[in-house]
Amino acid sequence: MNKNVIKSVTMVSVFFCLLWLVGLGWAVAEYYAGKPDKIPEKTVIEKKVEKKEGMHIVAIGDSLTRGTGDETGKGYVGILMDEIMEKSKHEVRLTNLGISGQRSDQLKQQIQQTEVKRQIQTADMVLVTMGGNDLFRGGEGLFEFIPGDITEIEKKFLENMNYIFQQIRTSNPNANVFFIGLYNPFIDLEEGKEMSKVVRHWNYQSAELSATFPKIVFVPTFDLFELKVNDYLYTDKFHPNTKGYRLIAERVASLLTW
Repeated sequence: MNKNVIKSVTMVSVFFCLLWLVGLGWAVAEYYAGKPDKIPEKTVIEKKVEKKEGMHIVAIGDSLTRGTGDETGKGYVGILMDEIMEKSKHEVRLTNLGISGQRSDQLKQQIQQTEVKRQIQTADMVLVTMGGNDLFRGGEGLFEFIPGDITEIEKKFLENMNYIFQQIRTSNPNANVFFIGLYNPFIDLEEGKEMSKVVRHWNYQSAELSATFPKIVFVPTFDLFELKVNDYLYTDKFHPNTKGYRLIAERVASLLTW
């Protein structure tokens, strides 16, 4: 065979061999370039789970909010909190801002405080007690009972109540608000029947005002204490005892949707 032909064939063979090697290398590089060296273990086993936020209850008001008279120290707020935790799957956080002896005009001032507003803004539920110290004045005003004076006291109370509810709704338009009505702790006394008329009228006016606000519910308690008031009062004959607070808590709980 001619040497030139052999040389030409050899050169062509070498050229195609090199071309094949280059093609093989390119294909292998493309194959492995698209794959990670190792699938990270976290990617396989880690799954993000969104935690369900708990319920935040804010309680404001007077000694009933503080639980004065309850031997366990819970009051209706603490008993209600326990019941919510038992019946629902929510974790419950409580902020109790109640002040013993507080009147509605003092609560009106408290509701304007920055920290109080901040707590209400984050609340899912707001519990309110007020009016007992306005009307009964710790029992001192009972024996100076004058209908004209009571009318003036009620008028001022309703003005304060309206302002307080406006502030709550401004801070938090969505939270459910439960306003606890008054009972008559003096129903067994000589002036008890007259005082009951006052309390019922007071409660009626309070319920009507509550109804003008969205998601503010008036919670009646008068009937709970009416027949056996002394069975449900603390030794001071003014505040509820543990049984009395439990009645109030159960009444509020009956209004909740689980």
